[in-house]
Amino acid sequence: NWNYEIGVVLMGFERLYQQTHDSSLLQYTKHIIDHFIQQDGTIRTYVMDEYNSDNIPPGRQLLQLYNLYKDEKYKKAAITLRNQISWQPRNQAGGFWHKLKYPSQMWLDGLYMVEPFYAAYAKQNNQTKDYDDIINQFVWMEKYSRDAKTGLLYHGWDESKLQRWANPTTGLSPEFWSRSMGWYMMALVDVLEILPANHPRRNVLVNILNRLTTALIKYQDSASGVWWQVTDKAHQPKNYLESSATAMFVFAIAKGIRLKYLPATCKPALQKAYNGMIKEFVCTDADGNYHYIQAVAGAGLGGVPYRDGSYEYYVNEPKRDDDLKAIGPFIQACVEMELLKTKQ
Repeated sequence: NWNYEIGVVLMGFERLYQQTHDSSLLQYTKHIIDHFIQQDGTIRTYVMDEYNSDNIPPGRQLLQLYNLYKDEKYKKAAITLRNQISWQPRNQAGGFWHKLKYPSQMWLDGLYMVEPFYAAYAKQNNQTKDYDDIINQFVWMEKYSRDAKTGLLYHGWDESKLQRWANPTTGLSPEFWSRSMGWYMMALVDVLEILPANHPRRNVLVNILNRLTTALIKYQDSASGVWWQVTDKAHQPKNYLESSATAMFVFAIAKGIRLKYLPATCKPALQKAYNGMIKEFVCTDADGNYHYIQAVAGAGLGGVPYRDGSYEYYVNEPKRDDDLKAIGPFIQACVEMELLKTKQ
């Protein structure tokens, strides 16, 4: 199906293509996207009225392919996704619902799903007034989900406080899930790269990135340098070192340092995380093929069967090797580390 997993992997291929100019990477992206985009621009398996933010990320590949090939079908499909953003339901604060079936709820994941495409589309089509709305989404998410004690962000916020997983006072889910913060951080650095250098609110996002990075570095595993599935509960029963979030954090911190959103003082923590990522999660099989292992297959809130956001819920979700949600960030993390190395 057309969804965010395709988008995050193909973003890795796009960044690899930009560095290597290996045309097979571009042809692979085109092959995958063309499987979904029909000549009139309709997107196979996509249903607009689900208002599912998970369906937005491959829009960035539509913009890339339109710029390269000038085929109108890519432009029409991108317009469809941009129209979904225009009509996406919002809570009273102004934040996008994660999906129509999750009313009043903002999830950290949703920032990656919507904002980078929203910003790239705004830039490409000179719709610069949208930048304020994009920035506001990050601001509201941090405002309502940030824990003052740890500096970490809770996975979800239910403005209505009606969900069983929601704290009756704050509306927040009960635990810190590393990958949800990883999505949020990746979105931050990608949007910052798109925003004009002179945008008056640019530093709002830079400051959010710095706050979250400072908090996360404190929760790096002291031995390996990577991060745990439930971020702040190292070594507790069934908790484990998790690969997708680690790759996302490595990518975001490396890109943040390279583009000077983050200070160089973050480099030792970054290098430790990168080394740990390779050591803990990269392996080869008997045929010499590489694998990236130990990613949580998925996690969410609510739904059927009901996901209560508890510690037991997160640590018992199935793990998967070579998961697209880990492979895409891993490729991007490695590209960023190479770029940072060549810049030094």
